[in-house]
Amino acid sequence: MNTLVILGHPNNSSYCAALAENYVKGAEAAGHTTRLLRLADLNFDLNLKMGYQRKQPLEPDLQEAQKLLLWCDHLVVVFPTWWGAPPAVLKGFLDRVLLPGFAFKYRKDSVLWDKLLAGRTARIIVTSDSPGWWMRYRHADPAIRLMKQTTLEFCGFTPVKVSRIDSIKSRKPEALQKGLLEAQKAARMDAGLQRSKLRPSRA
Repeated sequence: MNTLVILGHPNNSSYCAALAENYVKGAEAAGHTTRLLRLADLNFDLNLKMGYQRKQPLEPDLQEAQKLLLWCDHLVVVFPTWWGAPPAVLKGFLDRVLLPGFAFKYRKDSVLWDKLLAGRTARIIVTSDSPGWWMRYRHADPAIRLMKQTTLEFCGFTPVKVSRIDSIKSRKPEALQKGLLEAQKAARMDAGLQRSKLRPSRA
């Protein structure tokens, strides 16, 4: 399985970076071919300047990112929750890369669309300082819904699994270390996602 891990944190020394690196360790231990894309290392304009009214040329790093999205069987996006949303570097990346004609295509005279990245699975690994129950019941998980439902599933990724690591500020070092091990475990579990999609139907 080809696995692309996107680090959506602007700091390559962050806890999210450690989670992404540990996911890669777990994936490689399971025999996957992996690529780790650190958005902080890419050179691109975050701003989709003209919206969808005019094409904006893709920088070389974004052209390569699109190739990796087509290459992967499984996508992992690791990011923190800031103000109820992903960081600007990740949102800008999505705006620039998941373009009409590449990630989706609206049908003529219809509100329906074709999911051009279908056939791939995904996992979101998201952190927050707030407790998970607070994010779920007080704010309805806006960052997770944005990434899972209105972005990845919209483009055809399914299933999209979610790993939440909350209360980061108050976690003790041993609990943070456990989270890193959980990232490795998630990678081993995800090996079954693509196998289940490729398994012939018994119907």
